[in-house]
Amino acid sequence: MTVSLDAALVVEVVVLAGVGNPQDAVELVVRDCIERGHRTEARAEARDDALREVNVKARDLEGWTPAQEWGVEG
Repeated sequence: MTVSLDAALVVEVVVLAGVGNPQDAVELVVRDCIERGHRTEARAEARDDALREVNVKARDLEGWTPAQEWGVEG
């Protein structure tokens, strides 16, 4: 696959990445972007899980039951 990139941008990436050729530099940037996305997803999932856990604990403290939410007398 061939992708056209701005030459100045590629040179900057090569220098910042500290690699010897543009191909390696672009691959490093893409891999970093993907890894960052995975870390962000993991943090968001952990945060959502923690919020769900807090919500469940709060309901437990209030004596909440699923039947109450569904309008079922128990």
